[in-house]
Amino acid sequence: MGGVESHCEELYPRALSQSPRLDVTILARRPYVNRAPFDHDGLHVVPLPSTRNARLEAIVGTFFSVLHARRQRADLIHIHAVGPALLTPLARILGLRVVVTHHGEDYARAKWGRFARIMLRLGEKAALRFAQAIIVVAPSLRETLARENPAASDRLVYIPNGTSRLPEQGSAADEVLAAAGFASGDYFLTVGRLVPEKAVDQLIEAVRRVPGAKLLVVGGSDHESAFADRVRAMADADVVFAGVQTRATLRDLYQRCRLFVLPSLHEGLPIAALEAGSVGAPMLLSDIPANTDIGLPSHHYFRTGSIDDLATKLAAPAETYAIDPAALRLRFDWNGIAAQTLAVYDRVASGKAPRE
Repeated sequence: MGGVESHCEELYPRALSQSPRLDVTILARRPYVNRAPFDHDGLHVVPLPSTRNARLEAIVGTFFSVLHARRQRADLIHIHAVGPALLTPLARILGLRVVVTHHGEDYARAKWGRFARIMLRLGEKAALRFAQAIIVVAPSLRETLARENPAASDRLVYIPNGTSRLPEQGSAADEVLAAAGFASGDYFLTVGRLVPEKAVDQLIEAVRRVPGAKLLVVGGSDHESAFADRVRAMADADVVFAGVQTRATLRDLYQRCRLFVLPSLHEGLPIAALEAGSVGAPMLLSDIPANTDIGLPSHHYFRTGSIDDLATKLAAPAETYAIDPAALRLRFDWNGIAAQTLAVYDRVASGKAPRE
């Protein structure tokens, strides 16, 4: 499950619990949720037609979602990410009020070609021009967007991702570690999709420079790619790919790791890092703005793309990178995030501008 999906899974049940009169419908893509409409945690889930084509699935799914929202006379539609935001003008033409959450500069992701990047840029421009409110998950990104798009600055609202409360029951961490041949406390951990911007290949190279180091990679790829095949081929006895794991298993893997490492070249506000920190995993992150927005002391960051700097910092004692999980949970609290989001909904639904 990716960052946007995790964000929605945490946000909407909390929003509903804080505002019981709210009627929330999640519009899912049928290739991934192939069943009749159903209810989950009080939310209505309606699977709609789409495709599994990596370049078309977001826009096709969003097209049908906008039409569905119009047919249902929704008070507003909340679009997540700049790709789907390309259809913000259509939603406005159909009379819908629109909130867009900007989860990060998707056009900076290495997996996209030139045409896709142009479309993602246009999606961002469409959101900034036509959405009544644009929620931005990282303060550095909000500053950039406000500077480059001053006409939209009063509609930009910073509301971060949060620290997820991971379940304590149902973990398969013992089985995962046994299959890998790793013990608690002796492995580095990274979590994320196998895509170029996550820089797992660079992390593997750095880990191999640390004598006796072991790396557990958790995550998969939505679509097969040459990059995913290449990094999987780098596996050996000390570098193990564990695939996608449940949230309960992730909790235990975070808590048992020697160090959680996120070497990303691009992020929005990384939910995996927030999850790891919330349960007390020591953390080392690349120094991209989205990671530094988490606000850890400077020694928790290494120079992005520098395998030498990463390897040097991996060799330091794990306690060097200890964090305060309670402080992190307080700063990135989903209940507060849900309340802030509801405030944006209220103002947009009433025809008022959002407030920072």
